[in-house]
Amino acid sequence: MEQYERLYDDTERVNVRFIGMTTELARYDFSIMYTNSFFGKPLITCMQTGRSFLMCANDAEDVEHIQQLLHLSDEKEAISISDFFKEILPLTSMEPQYTD
Repeated sequence: MEQYERLYDDTERVNVRFIGMTTELARYDFSIMYTNSFFGKPLITCMQTGRSFLMCANDAEDVEHIQQLLHLSDEKEAISISDFFKEILPLTSMEPQYTD
């Protein structure tokens, strides 16, 4: 039997926003979970692919990262999604979440 140490087990009521958008090439449906965890960054899930990631408006500036997260081959597509996220996501300062 394997031994493990439970790091956390929290229950939290969260706000979830469901939002859809289209680009010239595709439709996207996202769920955005706002929580007190993850340095204050929302947890975003793409409903088409099931891919989840943490992102704030500052992170949305990185178009190449968005391309990688969503497995997009078209840079113009990633720019459209970047613009969308920059508009709807909050700016997040990197406050330390884990302390000694």
